[in-house]
Amino acid sequence: MYRNFLKRGIDFCLALIALILLSPVMLVTAVLVRNKLGSPVLFKQLRPGKNEKIFAMYKFRSMTDARDEEGNLLADSERLTDFGKKLRSTSLDELPELFNILKGDMSFVGPRPLLIDYLKLYDEKQKQRHQVRPGLTGLAQVNGRNATTWEERFNYDVYYANHVSLWLDIKILVKTVKTVLARDGINNENAATMVAFEGNKLDDEE
Repeated sequence: MYRNFLKRGIDFCLALIALILLSPVMLVTAVLVRNKLGSPVLFKQLRPGKNEKIFAMYKFRSMTDARDEEGNLLADSERLTDFGKKLRSTSLDELPELFNILKGDMSFVGPRPLLIDYLKLYDEKQKQRHQVRPGLTGLAQVNGRNATTWEERFNYDVYYANHVSLWLDIKILVKTVKTVLARDGINNENAATMVAFEGNKLDDEE
């Protein structure tokens, strides 16, 4: 009952309350992003949601548009400023996703929405992560965030998709607050954010 009915209602009510209470914080953040990084203030990107339905996810911009001589965007590590790092470490860049929750694209708790390009790379087990709405936070985010491997993240995502409950959501939300305050696992040791998923590694050797 919680999974199919109550969870969505709770998400809507909490998102509406959060947007009202956090509107001053969002306004100040928007002004700072505009002054530090320029326009647009919001970063919009298409992501797959529940049942792989595509939606536009919103975040506060945390990178510049710096490009090389050929017009290609520079690596994340070169475009991520100190201000952008602070936005990410405090998770303030995620606040516009409250609108996604209000619309029903996302939930407060669920697997993080990843890139559309990854859809073709998932195996059958990994695809189970799309049985539920993607979340503002999730089981993988409170167990290492970007510092975990892709295999670990997908295992957490699939476990959550198959064990959704009110108690699990509460535990994840409480642990999210602790993780954000501690600023744990913001970056992967091999990249400024998270290394790209390149598919499942298969051993072709006999």
